[in-house]
Amino acid sequence: MPISRAARRATLRLGAVALAGALLAACGSGSSGSSADNNGKVTLTIDLFGTFGFKEAGLYQEYKKLHPNVTIKETSTEQENDYWKALNTHLAGGGGLADIQGIEVGRTASVTQQMSDKFVDLNTLGAKDLQGDYSKAKWAAATTAGGQTLGLGTDVGPEAICYRSDLFKKAGLPTNRTELAKKWATWDGYLKLGEQYKAKAGAKSHWMDSISSLYTLMIGQQKERYYDASGKLVYDKNAAVKSAWDTSVKAAKDGLSAKLTQWSPSWNQAFSSGSFATIGCPAWMLGYIKGQAGTAGKGTWDVAPLPGGVSGNWGGSYLSIPKTSPHAKQAYAFIKWLTAAPQQEKLFKKQGSFPSNLGAIAGVQGVKDPYFSNAPIGELFGTAAQTSPVQVLGVHDRDVDQQITNALGEVEQKGTSSATAWSHAQKGIDNAVG
Repeated sequence: MPISRAARRATLRLGAVALAGALLAACGSGSSGSSADNNGKVTLTIDLFGTFGFKEAGLYQEYKKLHPNVTIKETSTEQENDYWKALNTHLAGGGGLADIQGIEVGRTASVTQQMSDKFVDLNTLGAKDLQGDYSKAKWAAATTAGGQTLGLGTDVGPEAICYRSDLFKKAGLPTNRTELAKKWATWDGYLKLGEQYKAKAGAKSHWMDSISSLYTLMIGQQKERYYDASGKLVYDKNAAVKSAWDTSVKAAKDGLSAKLTQWSPSWNQAFSSGSFATIGCPAWMLGYIKGQAGTAGKGTWDVAPLPGGVSGNWGGSYLSIPKTSPHAKQAYAFIKWLTAAPQQEKLFKKQGSFPSNLGAIAGVQGVKDPYFSNAPIGELFGTAAQTSPVQVLGVHDRDVDQQITNALGEVEQKGTSSATAWSHAQKGIDNAVG
């Protein structure tokens, strides 16, 4: 996810080396590799970001029962940006890498176009046999022009709106998800309903958590965002980017946002405090909400389709194996199992991470979530996934997005003018792209 997302890393390691724990602390992200003893026991390390949910869903324990000789150790980085920087540092130096590294979808073009020599071609381990298990777009995003497959897909991020039905009721708004979907069939409708909420909810509760969340939802509905199909950077000429920016700025000026920075401690606390009533909700956000709102939040949250007539995509990831891993075969067997349909189904049912495996997608259509007022999340996110565009991704896609959302944070929290903030975004993008 989240991802970005939060609570995210997993590393699987044991060691015959007493310094393993110290290395983990020193490296922060990743490890110096896996280990094996003379009895054939193997310790695999897996380094992730955000809410992948493998450990939370019990998948590591299940794999251990199936493979007693394999020990799994995880590490986790809260912020994907921090994780990516550390991963690049480790890749450049050749050390501190885990057996398995998570790759966010916005980074896949960087991996396939600039780092293919750093990762194992999974086709050499049998991945070609799995190609039919995924959509063409999901498979292609982690495949180089020369046909190397550098990652297996975990989840995708079809979008919806999660909302506090209890806060809606207090403000005199409809709480039925079908009725709400009609009222916010357009983004204008969503913002107008926000004005009604603002008028009745009082100063302590706001319509949305942040305008960067709103922007991310809107831009996720676009096939072409920051790059065109030829790989040219076009964000500053794309009318869809301008529209999403202007709408987000307007929401800030109209006082509809709680002005929270996503993934910050204050944002985490707001899930249970009632500081906001709606939030952009890719499927993986369900697990995050449960973790932050806790048992007290059960039944107060619900899910409704996204405004705009089509869904979008926010996040989604892959599992890749660096060439430095001494146990690539065991690592591949593990990620093949993690991303297979039965495991992706379990992950969705327990954590909300929507499958990228086609068999798993079919298997979760009837899933409902009691925590989210028994919302039909399988059907809702399944439909959303079908209407999400196949996005054009560029080498610095994630960097461009981060600079724009950072600039929106200036508008929201500092009152910076739209024009000034946009110029800051452009300068940041120029620096990031080089």
